[in-house]
Amino acid sequence: MSPPLAKPTTTSIFFPSKPPPPLYTFLLLTALCLLGFFYALHQPQNPKTTLQHTSTLFLSYASNSTISSYLHSLTHHPHLAGTEPSLDTINYVVSHFKNLKLETHKKEYQVLLSYPVKSSLSAHFSNGSVVNFNMNEFVDSSESEKIVAPYHAYSPSGTVHAKVAFVNYGREVDYNTLAVLGVNVSGCVVLVRKGQGLSRGGVVKIAESKGALAVLLYAEEGRVSGGVERGTVMRGVGDPLSPGWAGVEGGERLGVEDSEVHERFPKIPSMPLSFGNADVILGSLGGRTVPPEWRDSGGRSRVLRVGPGPAKVNFTYQGLEEPDRYVILGNHRDAWTYGAVDPNSGTAALLDIARRYARLMQKGWSPRRTIILGSWDAEEFGMVGSTEWVEQNLVNLGAKAVAYLNVDCAVQGPGFFASATPQLDKLLIEVTKKVKDPEAEGATVYEKWAARNQVNAIQRLSGVDSDFAPFLQHAGIPSIDIYYGRGGRVAVYQSCSCERLGVGLLVLVGTFLRLATNVCVELSILLCDFDDFPVYHTAFDSYGWMKKYADPLFHRHVAVAGIWGLLALHLADESILPFDYLSYVEQLQGHTGVLGKLLDRNVSLHPLLTSIQELASAAKEVEYEVKLLREHERRGDFIDLKLRALNDRLMLAERGFLDVEGLQGRRQWSKHLIYGPPNNYESKLDFFPGIADALSRSISKSQQNRQAAIQHEIWRVGRAIERAASALKGNLT
Repeated sequence: MSPPLAKPTTTSIFFPSKPPPPLYTFLLLTALCLLGFFYALHQPQNPKTTLQHTSTLFLSYASNSTISSYLHSLTHHPHLAGTEPSLDTINYVVSHFKNLKLETHKKEYQVLLSYPVKSSLSAHFSNGSVVNFNMNEFVDSSESEKIVAPYHAYSPSGTVHAKVAFVNYGREVDYNTLAVLGVNVSGCVVLVRKGQGLSRGGVVKIAESKGALAVLLYAEEGRVSGGVERGTVMRGVGDPLSPGWAGVEGGERLGVEDSEVHERFPKIPSMPLSFGNADVILGSLGGRTVPPEWRDSGGRSRVLRVGPGPAKVNFTYQGLEEPDRYVILGNHRDAWTYGAVDPNSGTAALLDIARRYARLMQKGWSPRRTIILGSWDAEEFGMVGSTEWVEQNLVNLGAKAVAYLNVDCAVQGPGFFASATPQLDKLLIEVTKKVKDPEAEGATVYEKWAARNQVNAIQRLSGVDSDFAPFLQHAGIPSIDIYYGRGGRVAVYQSCSCERLGVGLLVLVGTFLRLATNVCVELSILLCDFDDFPVYHTAFDSYGWMKKYADPLFHRHVAVAGIWGLLALHLADESILPFDYLSYVEQLQGHTGVLGKLLDRNVSLHPLLTSIQELASAAKEVEYEVKLLREHERRGDFIDLKLRALNDRLMLAERGFLDVEGLQGRRQWSKHLIYGPPNNYESKLDFFPGIADALSRSISKSQQNRQAAIQHEIWRVGRAIERAASALKGNLT
């Protein structure tokens, strides 16, 4: 589990003397010295007298009612660190200090904190009965719903279904005692009572080493009935991302994946229990009798036997499981004119997705992975905003970005259109089967899309014509671009109003001519196929045009927002990333077949063919691994670490297609060797851009040099595919 970042605040106060004006410093210092000399001669000092007086005054200022009021104010709301109520508490303290005219400083630190999403526990007894435990405390307070559910901070998420074994305080000596009794806790959930000076983190660490799958920890004595003790299970103190130095904004931070950070987090999940819930489980255990020294001297507990079982528990704890993995939705908001289509139809869809996500969160939803909504500026000047952001965050995006989902002009007219990197094809198709088509009653987007024979013609992202370019071609992040307005015919102006702009528009088979100012021309309906919508980058790209022609009922907007938002939900919430690299293999094989028709016989495709076969082998292995993990999930096995490792491989494989040298003539910026812009835009290839460049550049070279240049680029692509295969396998060669 990778917990989220928060910003605790430290407040400090100072009691300084006010510095005197510089011109009077010497005179005042002289006066103080003389006064001190005179006082020392005539008034013998008794330090105790002054201290006693001060102490007496201090004690006399006490007021229990004042302290009570402070405490009431501070405890008015639960205020877990890093939460909004915590900020209220900080502000209260700061204001108090400042109102007392004390010099007050507030310093923020960026640290890694951990919060729960959900937890559940049920016991399954040998007689077939089941008890679903209430994990929360019954607190009679109007603020009770704001109290964080009992949990162990920094516990990894996990789901376990296993027998329970009681291990006393969870010390090494306790496990040794069990071993003498012939009790093996490997594969069990261990139930531990807190005490004997062993920290929560220490309890979990020892349980890990004994092969336990999870830990349930309860406090036996001195607790309010039904109380559950929260706490941390992290090893060590302080921010785990800045061990030994302050976690200041902009300062040095370790990555969550850093080995030094990982060592501080447990590998198995744990959660706290109330004494009452623990006692129900203890009373159901069979197996060997509890050693006499383990018995509860107070007689409160029913513990008689150590287990394991026969009772089993279903244990589920879910924290923010992969908050350091990013699913990014992006749209630019700058426009040449009004921008109703380009780009603000996409912006409107993005805002609607944000509204929908917010409502989901109000219902308790929290995504497994972080979703980022990006609104880019200056796209029209050459993807400036998105490119700068990618360049600034390149390392983090390279390590943590799952996918980038782009929508530029969400709605230009009829006809759904999609481009994607191939491992996302299957997900794209599945999502369109869930969204109603805006143009055909009772049909899905997929059905209408398939009827136009477009499903098998998902385009690739080789151009540099929207904000996906820096994400895919520079950072190697799997990407999708979707919109409405391709593959259909567009109805253009029947009449042109001049009331607002004083300009007419004449459409002649896709050619635009502006007429004289203040001239209004009647035009008949003209149905044309457009690569760009008819008001592209003109002053007519207005809300009125959108409302009248492109999407009168805004049904297409709804469809785009539905597809876009669902894609992100799948990528953010599925336990296994929905990437299909066999689709990538099929696409690469197709690309190689097309390339082969353009090459001389003396140029070998062997580097491509063998590397594609290697990728195919890795993709099939992953497919089988996914199937096995799905089966483990259904059984409730604890496989979070395996899921994390597999997801990282699925995410990082696309990075393998990048080449550090990049494409020639691109100042090492365009690095993707499968999809990127060729130098010659008349190229017959919209893939393998380096090979496409070699084909066009080498026309004037000798046959031998031409073949050598093309062969070199083929080798480069082959090595890139091998890197992707290696990343997908996750093994060192």
